[in-house]
Amino acid sequence: MSVQTIAVLDESELHDGQMKDVDFEKGKVLLSRIGDKIYATSAFCTHYGAPLVKGILASDGRIIWYVYLPCLHTTCFNICSGDIEDAPAPAAIHSFKTQVKEGKIYVTADPVETLKENKDRQQKVLRLSQEIGARGVVIVGGGSGAFQAIESLREHGFKKPITVLSKETYLPIDRTKLSKALTTDASKIEWRTAADLKIKYGANIRLGVEVTSVDFQAKEVTIDGGKDTLRYDKLILATGSTPRRLPIEGANLRNVYTLRGIADSQKIHGAAQEGKRMVVIGSSFISMEVVAAVSKRKLASIDVIGMEEHPFEAILGKEVGAAIQKYHESQGVRFHMSTKVDKIVANEADPELASGVVINGETIPADFVIMGVGVAPATEFLKGSGIPIEKDGGIKVDEYLRVRSLQDNGDVYAIGDIAIYPHGDSNETRIEHWNVAGNHGRAVGKTIAGSPQPFVKVPYFWSAQGQNLRYCGVGHQYDDVIIKGNPSDMKFIAYYVKQGKIVAVASMQSDPVVSKASELLRLDLMPTPEEVKGGKDLLSIDISTAKTAGRVSQ
Repeated sequence: MSVQTIAVLDESELHDGQMKDVDFEKGKVLLSRIGDKIYATSAFCTHYGAPLVKGILASDGRIIWYVYLPCLHTTCFNICSGDIEDAPAPAAIHSFKTQVKEGKIYVTADPVETLKENKDRQQKVLRLSQEIGARGVVIVGGGSGAFQAIESLREHGFKKPITVLSKETYLPIDRTKLSKALTTDASKIEWRTAADLKIKYGANIRLGVEVTSVDFQAKEVTIDGGKDTLRYDKLILATGSTPRRLPIEGANLRNVYTLRGIADSQKIHGAAQEGKRMVVIGSSFISMEVVAAVSKRKLASIDVIGMEEHPFEAILGKEVGAAIQKYHESQGVRFHMSTKVDKIVANEADPELASGVVINGETIPADFVIMGVGVAPATEFLKGSGIPIEKDGGIKVDEYLRVRSLQDNGDVYAIGDIAIYPHGDSNETRIEHWNVAGNHGRAVGKTIAGSPQPFVKVPYFWSAQGQNLRYCGVGHQYDDVIIKGNPSDMKFIAYYVKQGKIVAVASMQSDPVVSKASELLRLDLMPTPEEVKGGKDLLSIDISTAKTAGRVSQ
């Protein structure tokens, strides 16, 4: 079937700042209006097919969507072009021509090629540059940041070679499915198949290899201790993190697990069977997501040991942390908080296996142990290379994510868990989160492709803790917390205040407040703490109509 032009709606039915799903043959199109301009795009997100009409539309064309389904993240597109604005979307959406005639809105599209089964606006097979001697981009690491960098480079017209060097033995995956669902098959959560990455993206993915050093003067990386070398024009360091282990007796016993990759998820999945006893050391997001993932498996016992008074206390505050703890206790989880681990004891019958965890002189029996005590940036291979490594293992970068100490050549970028980057009011931060890494990759891809993109995204997190916990902003080391609703009922909005400004928002069962909050933070339109205390509703703030465009600041 060829391209068709169809009247889909009366113009009078679509108002400024409004979005509507409309039928187009057997498919759907999303109409959006900003002022006197009408745009038509695909109606569904390319991540997991969520309806975009449920999203938040800003007057600069950004649409950020949220859903109630317990496995999805928030992502963002530009309705003017269909381009990806924020990760984790793996592909852009379609953008269609619109016109208004005799009071009707007409859309021109091919209902088979672009609407049937919600097909992605996939990358076309590339005609790569044949420039002699072109080395292109080398990406060290194979996670979210690496994939989004590939997608962004090609989306923005980069035609030179792209090579990914990854220690992992599988393609870039949706890593969040490891802690949230203990997924054990990499092929079920990979972003793109090997064929797509090679043919449509022109990317050379080398798996199971480790970069052991970098010569920044020669622009050369060394692989597997000297077995191979590779030269680059631009280098993206996207190595992520390595799980920490406590320096205690028994930390390296065979059934003491950390969680980073597919092999770790397979081990935990195999161990977390009915009747088994699990002890979790640490009450961070990874630890508590594993607890949530296995709580319905009829384990004999689940014990959580944490140094804080309540889980998540440092990030979410005592009241929210206590409410989440109460929920997990209702599911049979036992907490041992404000407590340090003395040691992990070995099984008498098999000294390579742990049989319990000792706290305050008491031994908690365990068939297996999860150690979720944080991660360290994977930057050991860079020591002695000339890049200063900070005390926490991170690398300082500028607003374009270029390594500051190498700005003379401007050809080296660091993204994701290893990057210490400027964030608002000249503060620096390093965030260990998959979505931040993905957005770093997108920004760097655009910069290398020739359209410099400073990184100004608002971090957005999500976790399953009985209800969907959503969080946006950078709120650690906050001065105050304003809570609306009742955390004990797992229904609340929490506003985190620092130096007189709201810098982060968390919620449960209050969608789409956090999605709206992320846009208000981006646009510098967040109400004051006093306004929120006085009853100001974030959802009442207009950011979608043309009249707010003058207030929008990127």
